[in-house]
Amino acid sequence: MQTVTYEGIKKNAESRELITDFLVVEAPLEISINQSPFTVVMRTPGNDFDLIRGLLYVEDIYRNTGELLMEIISETPNGFTKIEVSIPEDKIGIGYLNKRSLLSVSSCGICGKQQLEDFDSPKTKLAKQLSLNLNKLPEMFALMTANQKTFSLTGGSHAATVFDANYQMLTLKEDIGRHNAVDKCVGALIQSQQLKKGTFLLVSGRVSYEIITKAFFAKIGTIVAVSACSSLAVDYAKEFGICLIGFSRENKATIYSNP
Repeated sequence: MQTVTYEGIKKNAESRELITDFLVVEAPLEISINQSPFTVVMRTPGNDFDLIRGLLYVEDIYRNTGELLMEIISETPNGFTKIEVSIPEDKIGIGYLNKRSLLSVSSCGICGKQQLEDFDSPKTKLAKQLSLNLNKLPEMFALMTANQKTFSLTGGSHAATVFDANYQMLTLKEDIGRHNAVDKCVGALIQSQQLKKGTFLLVSGRVSYEIITKAFFAKIGTIVAVSACSSLAVDYAKEFGICLIGFSRENKATIYSNP
């Protein structure tokens, strides 16, 4: 978690009062692989190693769950960071050869595609998943909300949370980018050797196709969102065998795929 303070003028009917506010930090993270620039991620500083580990895993760049060497090359007080990742050449996945963009913005992840064929999905789907008890959702979201420390201060961050089959929270990460929060969760589970336990993914915002693909490669079969789901997200979820639920609030939810 990283925030900055900001002094602004609060207006009301009676006075103009100087107040101190908190802002969520957005700053670039430059990732190099084997001393070659790979990408720049706009993210909220904190859990950067988890972010990198998760990103490389779900983008099919490094799918090994063993130890990965990462080193901070430079870091500034305002969160501008460079990290070098060392991967044995024979362990680098096809995702590295098909890298699509040198900028990942906080609003939409690695959105750049070189060609339409990059939208092709794997020709497999997840095995039948454990059913979700919908009565557990209010309790799960309440736990997620209670642990959103950055959001409680700034109102400007997203959260992703992964639960196991017994509805125990395995990890929760926050970031200005929805997809970054998911990557941080996946990375944290890899680092703690708990990725296979991940069963339910809760996200605080909407769901795009990228979050579906990240969950697919992490083999998390159920995604529940507070907000809406895009048409491509629903299409991908149906194809991948993922149960996708949106608008989960006020004791209601919409199931879009694989109920």
